[in-house]
Amino acid sequence: MALLHPGSDTPLYEQIYCYVRQIPHGNVATYGQIARLVGRCSAQMVGFALAALKDKSNVPWHRVINRMGKISPHGYGLGTAIQKELLLAENVEFDFEDVIDLKQYQWDIESN
Repeated sequence: MALLHPGSDTPLYEQIYCYVRQIPHGNVATYGQIARLVGRCSAQMVGFALAALKDKSNVPWHRVINRMGKISPHGYGLGTAIQKELLLAENVEFDFEDVIDLKQYQWDIESN
């Protein structure tokens, strides 16, 4: 399946959400990876866009983690716990330090 690219006239947050929706079940992407796909934003802006999502969103925000393979703390710990639970439900494994092996689980855009 080919990667879908939103149009350049698409609002920035919608471009971010378009790419995040394409992360396959059981995979993760980093904030920086999504920022590079969008091409006109930073990893921090990706984080802001995901934080702005409403509760019943169809964007799999939980599949976006930091470049160290960790969940970035958010939601006073509750959001972090929910994100970990959602990833575990997709069979994404964490090591004893709560790090995800990016070599195993990171979204390979080239194979998409």
